Amino acid sequence: MAETGVFHALLITTGAGMALGIAIAIHNIPEGLAISAPVYIASGSRKKAFLWSFFSGISEVAGAFLAAAVLMPFLSEIVMGIALACVAGIMVVISLDELIPVAKTIDSEHAPILGVITGMIVMAVSLYLLK
Repeated sequence: MAETGVFHALLITTGAGMALGIAIAIHNIPEGLAISAPVYIASGSRKKAFLWSFFSGISEVAGAFLAAAVLMPFLSEIVMGIALACVAGIMVVISLDELIPVAKTIDSEHAPILGVITGMIVMAVSLYLLK
């Protein structure tokens, strides 16, 4: 999903696209660990853990190319805004509907909400600093 944002940033300026690409690559390190560690623990296979992580990362790139192929004929600021708003909405729904209830069963009732609020603050500060 984020790769679509990199694609859009590259269309605006190369520098913005590269900066966003590097930020997402750094983000993908813990994401890869979060995918490969449980697979390795469950299966004991480094190869299987690597492949699950690899295919997870490749599917994101494939999704970005698919989005570019579908949206390129209609590409405008409005279309990109709508597409990115839809992606953001999907992520919010997943967080509110799936992650918070599970997190409440693991930790105190208020910790997940504090985590969401902290994440929103970090994102707001990040966006402010990018301007």
